[in-house]
Amino acid sequence: MLAALVTAATCGCGIRTTTVPVDAGPAPTRVSCAVPRATVPPETPGATVVKVYLVCSALAAQVTRTVTSSDVTGARPAPASRLIAAHELLDQLKRRPSAGEAEAGFATEVPGNLNLTGPRPGDPKDSLRLNLSLDELPSFALAQLVCTFTAAPGVGLADRSVLLGGPDAADPVKRYLCTSALRTRPDAADTAGTVVK
Repeated sequence: MLAALVTAATCGCGIRTTTVPVDAGPAPTRVSCAVPRATVPPETPGATVVKVYLVCSALAAQVTRTVTSSDVTGARPAPASRLIAAHELLDQLKRRPSAGEAEAGFATEVPGNLNLTGPRPGDPKDSLRLNLSLDELPSFALAQLVCTFTAAPGVGLADRSVLLGGPDAADPVKRYLCTSALRTRPDAADTAGTVVK
């Protein structure tokens, strides 16, 4: 009777045995989401450190990178300088994470084919237009763009916002802020931004 009870207890766990090996993958690991800060090498004239937002552990988090464009850090840029700086930062967002960033768990969701232009006729002068509709961007790509652009004095506006629109005149230009919700919730991009009239 005792043997039958022990057999029933060990067989009742609900997991069937199998003769086929099952690979459940490696054990989960925690990523640090912390990388060493970028430094400006003294032998690189005109280089500066900028803040770029990448994705790590389901949130947009800041890393620093070194760039050589002085347009990125300008306090009050002309529209042409704003566009140059935005291109420089977009290139940083499309670039694969460095070895240190990847090891810390960082990735980018900004599509490699994403590009931008200046305002269309009738847009506010500080607008940036993307070649993809904002609705087509991956979940955290908008957060990466908004937070990176607003952190750069050469691109973000005085109120720490950025004006973005899609490629068509029907795509309204919206004012975006780098909010906590945008950085931490993938669905926040659906309701982010206010239409600029």
